[in-house]
Amino acid sequence: MISTRSAPKACHLAIGKTLLLTTLLMGSAILQGCKPNTSDSQLADTLADKMTEASSPVSYNVPVNYTTLANGLKVVISPDNTSPVAVIGVYYNIGFRIEPKDRTGFAHLFEHMMFQGSENLGKMEFINLVQKNGGILNGSTRFDFTNYFEIVPAHKLETMLWAEADRMRGLAITQENLTNQQGVVKNEVKVNVLNQPYGGFPWLDMPQYAFNNWYNAHNFYGDLADLDAATLEDVSAFFTQYYAPNNAVLVIVGDVEVEPTMAMVKTYFADIPSAPLAPQPDLTELRQEQEKRFNKFDKLAPKPAFAMAYKMPPRNTPEYFAMGIIDQLLVQGTDSLMYQELVKNKQITGDVGGGINYLLGNMFNYNGPMLWMSSFTHDAQVSQQDILSAVDGVVAQLSEMPIPQASIDRALVKLRSALFDEVDSFYGFGKVDLLASFALFDNDPARINGLEAQFKAVTPELIKATVKEYLRPSNRTILTVTPGEAPATSATEQGE
Repeated sequence: MISTRSAPKACHLAIGKTLLLTTLLMGSAILQGCKPNTSDSQLADTLADKMTEASSPVSYNVPVNYTTLANGLKVVISPDNTSPVAVIGVYYNIGFRIEPKDRTGFAHLFEHMMFQGSENLGKMEFINLVQKNGGILNGSTRFDFTNYFEIVPAHKLETMLWAEADRMRGLAITQENLTNQQGVVKNEVKVNVLNQPYGGFPWLDMPQYAFNNWYNAHNFYGDLADLDAATLEDVSAFFTQYYAPNNAVLVIVGDVEVEPTMAMVKTYFADIPSAPLAPQPDLTELRQEQEKRFNKFDKLAPKPAFAMAYKMPPRNTPEYFAMGIIDQLLVQGTDSLMYQELVKNKQITGDVGGGINYLLGNMFNYNGPMLWMSSFTHDAQVSQQDILSAVDGVVAQLSEMPIPQASIDRALVKLRSALFDEVDSFYGFGKVDLLASFALFDNDPARINGLEAQFKAVTPELIKATVKEYLRPSNRTILTVTPGEAPATSATEQGE
């Protein structure tokens, strides 16, 4: 249930709709990433032209009611009576980035365990409860959180709160359940990664090459041997350390009233005991000083592929927001510089995907070192040097030439459009995701209402400085895919 955003519109602008998949759908569709949406680019043209005409552009104001219970559980309630639906999200501050060493894939394995039963709900009964009440549900494991959500008719809110509290209170940890889910996860790895063309490219592969710190760089889907080695003692300790109320946020969005909803939350969650939390590992990445290049052989791949990644500025810095605009300028939409150069002018590829937290989320729902990535397939006759010359030429347009204000305005319009889309997406789940991330990582879910202003504060000078520091070749990692059998190892370093 590690999930990516595979729908073209969902990936668009790197902060689009987040549809969490039951299984990880990989392969060539994921490789191509976010397919440019021509109508979006045309709309951006029109809106950018009108942007300066409006003295008070339409903005948004998401209602945010934020409380922390005595046991440490963060609770966010955001009423929205657009439709008679309630979305419940429970986010735990544990992702695959900080799972125990020698237990790769454990955070994801544990996500599966959370559907295997609790004190009052037997195996699969949680799923049946949601579905029989007219709802849908899912969960996913990401860099810095594991989440679970339900979308139900609003009058079924209390039932869902009871069910989520029941499994937070105590999980059915049995050898049968563990053995069963070990097999399920191992099968996911085989089906979705090992036996798919471009199976882990670039979302799973690239962090392992670009980062140096084990916590950021290990195989978070899980080595099969590590998955087999998980014990009941491991599961029990993991649940105690990470699935406590003081390590979680509960977000409720939809056709609800604040006071009655908070009363229900307290009824079901307030007496769940908090727990001593595990110490957070040091996730620090040193400044990269040399370009790194690697090649991976893929016997199932029909064409060569190319991916590049640059280490991001620290989250919430001015440079971080500048990278959000740079992402728009470089790779989002058919009007982007990379699309124009690589697809239209040079005809190196038929499509370009990319973004911040590419294919595993958006630029807001993580809390540690991150990459800006781009990837595409290409014909065998296209050399790596041809690709890099084209890429470096595009980057140089931002670092060495004046950046037209009209281009920045277009990027801001696309960002604002994406934020509106996110806030309203999937019956409110996109709003849940943003509120939960800002509560978990910043203790400030109301940040959702200040994002647009922070992007607008970015100047052309800051964009240039950010490009020069973070899109320099010495901050870049290149990973290529060569079709065919690997000669000795699955990946070879080409030199630094």
